[in-house]
Amino acid sequence: MYSRFLVLVSCVAAIGFWSCSRSTAEEGSAPKPMQTGYLAKVEPVASDEWVLLIHGGAGVISRNNMTAAREAAYREGLERALEAGGSVLSEGGTALDAVEAAVVLLEDNSLFNAGKGAVLTADRTHELDASIMSGIDLNAGAVAGIRTTKNPIRAARAVMDRSEHVMFAAQGADRFAQDQGLEQVTNDYFTVSSRVKALDRVLKTRAEKSDKRGTVGAVAIDVRGNLAAATSTGGMTAKIPGRVGDSPIIGAGNYADNGACAVSATGHGEYFIRVGVAQRICMEMEQGKATPGQAGADVLRRVADLGGDGGLIILSPAGDGAFVFDTPGMFRGVIRANGALSTSIYQDE
Repeated sequence: MYSRFLVLVSCVAAIGFWSCSRSTAEEGSAPKPMQTGYLAKVEPVASDEWVLLIHGGAGVISRNNMTAAREAAYREGLERALEAGGSVLSEGGTALDAVEAAVVLLEDNSLFNAGKGAVLTADRTHELDASIMSGIDLNAGAVAGIRTTKNPIRAARAVMDRSEHVMFAAQGADRFAQDQGLEQVTNDYFTVSSRVKALDRVLKTRAEKSDKRGTVGAVAIDVRGNLAAATSTGGMTAKIPGRVGDSPIIGAGNYADNGACAVSATGHGEYFIRVGVAQRICMEMEQGKATPGQAGADVLRRVADLGGDGGLIILSPAGDGAFVFDTPGMFRGVIRANGALSTSIYQDE
């Protein structure tokens, strides 16, 4: 029987030095520094009739740099996204529809780096990525480098449902979305002043870690036991135009398989792609080797070995879940069938 109680147990695991299984040096360049320590926070989530987990990005998020009003705005944004997805699930809707609904709300909220409020590339434009996946049949859709489609996650869903393909990129992705009747905007619709200031800091080499990345995502299990995952991002501040991170890469930033797990990731995409984060977690769980928290911590350790960090939201086929991250904070929240809803931001919550 599914438990009706949310477990908000926080366990902090300190893991010492781990060696890389292969060299990280590129030909003609100096070896990249190895991560010499690792600290992961794992927050287990108990199962229920249905469950929805979301994240709004992981990184250098501290109380010292957060006003009370801004913190309240972030929590409200997370709550609204949870309520949107939770409403779908409470009415017997699919996990796929729920994760899309939650991510649309996060894309429309300019506080998060996805959709409106996305970061800017080095040439002061926006290029957005998103992906969505169904655990029932491993069907998936993704878009990369889109510039004029208001909600990238809707474009990814259209690729999955209305084409024979998995991914469209750049102008072709926007053209496909427009042909499917999805709302189009001018590229400056996504621009907000805080992202312009962040770009200026990066271009002047005074970048803060919090400037560099951010992603939103959702994972869910519905009343039929089906899993789904969705991820959306504006990328990295001042990225070279054309760069694509892990968020639209099935198996890296996003994955769902009813026989294994559902994962949405946030972090430094180059490392997440190289590790194959999302699918690797599902493989560990499918083989019965680990809980969501254990698998997430193990795979983030591999990312840390290469020099990266980030966060994960994970659900098992039984509906057990976990938030896992090795950064000072991660915007996150959960809603369950018993009506319990909670949001968190900092690592010590």
